[in-house]
Amino acid sequence: METSPDTAPFNGKAFVRHLSSSPGVYRMIDARGELLYVGKARDLKKRVGSYFLKPRLEPRIMAMIAQIARIETTSTRTEGEALILEAQLIKSLKPRYNILLRDDKSYPYIFLSAGAEAPRMSFHRGAKTEKGRYFGPFPSAWAVRESLGLMQKLFLVRQCEDSYFRNRSRPCLQYQIKRCSAPCVGLIDEADYAASVRHAALFLDGKSNQVIDETVTRMEQASQALEFEKAAALRDQVATLKQIQARHYVHGASADMDVLGCRIDNGLACVSVLFFRNGISLGSRDFFPRLPLDASEADVLAAFIAQYYLDRPLPEEIIVSHPIEDLDVLAEALSTQAGRKVEIKASVRAERARFLELAQKNAALALAARLASRQTVRDRFEALRELLELDETPARIECFDISHTLGEATVASCVVFGPEGAEKSHYRRFNISGIAPGDDYAAMHQALERRYKRLTAGEGLMPDILLIDGGKGQVAQALTVLNDLGVTSVLVVGVAKGPERRAGHETLIIGHSGREIWPGPDSPASHLVQSIRDEAHRFAITGHRQRREKAREKSSLEEIPGVGARRRSALLKQFGGLSGIAAAGVEELMQVKGVSRDLAERIYARFHG
Repeated sequence: METSPDTAPFNGKAFVRHLSSSPGVYRMIDARGELLYVGKARDLKKRVGSYFLKPRLEPRIMAMIAQIARIETTSTRTEGEALILEAQLIKSLKPRYNILLRDDKSYPYIFLSAGAEAPRMSFHRGAKTEKGRYFGPFPSAWAVRESLGLMQKLFLVRQCEDSYFRNRSRPCLQYQIKRCSAPCVGLIDEADYAASVRHAALFLDGKSNQVIDETVTRMEQASQALEFEKAAALRDQVATLKQIQARHYVHGASADMDVLGCRIDNGLACVSVLFFRNGISLGSRDFFPRLPLDASEADVLAAFIAQYYLDRPLPEEIIVSHPIEDLDVLAEALSTQAGRKVEIKASVRAERARFLELAQKNAALALAARLASRQTVRDRFEALRELLELDETPARIECFDISHTLGEATVASCVVFGPEGAEKSHYRRFNISGIAPGDDYAAMHQALERRYKRLTAGEGLMPDILLIDGGKGQVAQALTVLNDLGVTSVLVVGVAKGPERRAGHETLIIGHSGREIWPGPDSPASHLVQSIRDEAHRFAITGHRQRREKAREKSSLEEIPGVGARRRSALLKQFGGLSGIAAAGVEELMQVKGVSRDLAERIYARFHG
């Protein structure tokens, strides 16, 4: 790694003279140590030199270069390695001037458990730590749930929790409506259930023809054995399989293919992706990458592909709406990552051209909707400025709320909104302690004090407006905290509930003057305040419930002599939670490692009086 000297002004021409001509990645950093830009190069000397040796550059690039205090470089063996490293650094470090894919939500899978006496299929999102098979990823939770519904309908594979399965003594409703074969109570033998699980896995692997052929063979065997009822059931299954195959199979789609359409308008970019797996459409998903100035659709697609597929399974074919520079290098890097050939195509015909047109249309519609939503939020911010008679439109609003149940597990929330909408990465929760149960004033005081101590220490941005869900008492708490900390630039506004707690009839209390404003239910400013207040309430109550359930699970079992941390964990894992433990009998409790009959009886007595 090479690093430029940390002096000002930065001498780019002198720095370039010492660079090698190998492939690699360069990082531009400002005087405060913040990363400005990450780029990759086939030849580091030529690429970095182009920023300082060209007579004319775009205004955006000139503005970036003026901020450079130092440059760091990392050499790689190939340009493909440089491309992958560049994508990793952009995704982890989030440089200001790079195109950044904002996709923090993990993708859902269908999970098929292994090792159990009757494997189950379930929705899964997150780390793949359990033993079994994972099918996916799917573009949305809806796509997973639709597929799970098909698995129930076609193969009657169970989807209940293991704790529920182990404690059944008779079939549940899923058996009655023909969505499960009831392996929990032995209404299907192990061999037949294993065959159903195998066929479900084959179907999810795209081998529906093999499933149909094997089912037809079983149907003929049942018919020859004069098992006409079984043969009729298998006949109906074949008919349903063929219907589903016809409905979901897409003519012209390769086995695994993603189609990417991109549109840019008013400084906003949208990439819409159509997903095809095993020739079946899994639906679409829209992405809105962070866009620096002067980026083209081709730039956005190149950055999107490098970042999006960095840690996801790759399809065999990726079709893009705009030709990408260095397309062969990108395809080679992805092929190396996948361990097989991955094609990227920008010129397609026939059915693929129709898919590409559809992706482009989806991107245009999603972009138009996002722009309209953005404008609505901006208009509401402007309406709030007029209502509060401010000199400038607020750029940042924070709102606090308190949630508890009769003083138990009190949690305060802080949500942040800007003219672009909610800024969820800046949300915070505060677990409140050391106050009298149910004292909302003390809870608000503690949360505000903890929050604004950090902000005054430079650990975040000060808001222009601080919304408090409450009346004059809560506003007084906010004013006291801000005055004690010497914060004078924040306008405190209380949101007091109206008559009969009807939405839209709130009264706004201006903190410094105590003036009351009633905007009315038709006011755009009132709609903004309501949406921010409701989001703070949602965020607070979600945190409160999580804290309360965790505390209750821990305390209920901790009160039982002989149940330590290890046994408590084993019990919760075995039965899936307190409700499962409460429903278990003494004999079932004794099946947990380390639980004797005496201890099982004490646990049973704790939940049954």
